[in-house]
Amino acid sequence: MITASSGPGGRKAVLCQRTLKTAVETSGIGLHCAEPVRLCLRPAPVDTGIVFRRTDLHPAVDIPATLEHVAQTTLSTSLARDGQHLATVEHLLAALSGLGVDNAVVEVTARELPIMDGSAGPFVSLIESAGVVEQSAPRLYLRIKREVRVAQGDKWALFQPFAGFRVA
Repeated sequence: MITASSGPGGRKAVLCQRTLKTAVETSGIGLHCAEPVRLCLRPAPVDTGIVFRRTDLHPAVDIPATLEHVAQTTLSTSLARDGQHLATVEHLLAALSGLGVDNAVVEVTARELPIMDGSAGPFVSLIESAGVVEQSAPRLYLRIKREVRVAQGDKWALFQPFAGFRVA
């Protein structure tokens, strides 16, 4: 179980948005397309979110990492916008989220991110090498106001209101 609580004296700590301190690059091969790909993580302004930029397309296409842009989730997660797709984004998104990065532009030169070693680990190392800095705006949160249950077959997820953050 993961739980977050209030700051000293019972006051809630205000956390600010975060971005990368500097740009950082890597390269590799896409797992499903077997194409070479260069990837560059760049700092981004407040409220940008995570935006993938396909620089191999002319003009380049920006694909925000939002629910509205999820194209498929079978064996990997793909995002799409204006008919252009980007595959295997899940490990990088996990690393960005785990390190608390709210805003970044991810430039890629192919239709799929590099698989690296098949985990989020190499992306964590890449982000740590760039560094993370706090920005001037508060971080935005999703507040659960009523119980929500989603089920598919024998799998389920339950979200309940809670004054803080807790995962079980």
